Amino acid sequence: MKSKCNDRIMKEQEQRRRFPRFRPSYLILLFQLVLAVPAAQAHESRPAYLQIDQTSASRYRAIWHTPVNAGARLQVFLKFPDDVRNVTEPTIQELPGSLVERRFIEVRGGLAEKRIELIGLPLTITDVLVRLTNLDGTTQTTRLTPSSPSFVVETSPGIWEVASTYAVLGVAHILTGWDHLLFILALLIITQGGWKLVKTATAFTLSHSVTLTAVTLGFVHVPTKPVEAIIALSIVFVATEIVQWKRGVSGLAAKAPWVVAFAFGLIHGLGFAGGLSDIGLPAAHIPTALLFFSFGVETGHFMFIGAVLAVMALARRMSIPVPRWVQFVPPYAIGGIAMFWVIQRIAAF
Repeated sequence: MKSKCNDRIMKEQEQRRRFPRFRPSYLILLFQLVLAVPAAQAHESRPAYLQIDQTSASRYRAIWHTPVNAGARLQVFLKFPDDVRNVTEPTIQELPGSLVERRFIEVRGGLAEKRIELIGLPLTITDVLVRLTNLDGTTQTTRLTPSSPSFVVETSPGIWEVASTYAVLGVAHILTGWDHLLFILALLIITQGGWKLVKTATAFTLSHSVTLTAVTLGFVHVPTKPVEAIIALSIVFVATEIVQWKRGVSGLAAKAPWVVAFAFGLIHGLGFAGGLSDIGLPAAHIPTALLFFSFGVETGHFMFIGAVLAVMALARRMSIPVPRWVQFVPPYAIGGIAMFWVIQRIAAF
């Protein structure tokens, strides 16, 4: 009887060794696989941008930036009120990743209280930032979406409209920036929550805020393409550190993830600044726009962290037998996607 009991205990121990209890990283695997589909390109839903500058009482200069994805132009077109006429015919300039259409328009009495519409926007997933500057220096900033593809030109736009618009743009930028999200996800895996995560998230926030501000205010000028490649390399680095950590070898990212977050956060801040430069800043409200864009980025950042932590908390309540090798799938998936971006971005130099 004692021999049978010992045999049963040994079998149970062998079963636990081969099929360990479910860990949070396993459920993160499912989350990562969901991310992997849209993450084929880091910013595939970039916003479009419409700039209208008043040059006289009845004339305006219109600049319409549309993103190009896989060689295809965004099929969204400007529609001005019927009493607006072109002073010059539209000219189109091709830039890397976008098309820029320029024209001068004229309308008697100005554009105040007139509606401007973007035809075709409801058929896309793209947002459009509109910035209109009047002769007196006041600026109207508006964000258009597929569900709201038009706006009315205001007579006296306010600062709170700028604040709300740029805050929403900041949230959208981080939540559609798959490279930034993968970096954060990798840090979450290696910190496993707790005090380490608090210090890591704080370090990342401080560092990218510094470079975002420095670039936006013109103190630092860095080429965009190398920055994007280094951002992808930062993800590869942390993914490699996760693999080594799970094999029992603790590197810098495992021992002091806040140091890694701060160092690479400086580079990610340059990426955020590149996104903000594509959108543009209202000349009369630069501090407000920068502050609330940063606030929006941080809001989206902590929304993502909160969602992942919720998944991890749920996973702790579950006990599903899975093979030990499954724990290596998330870092390899993250690193594989990031390495693809590295090659893609270096090839684009």
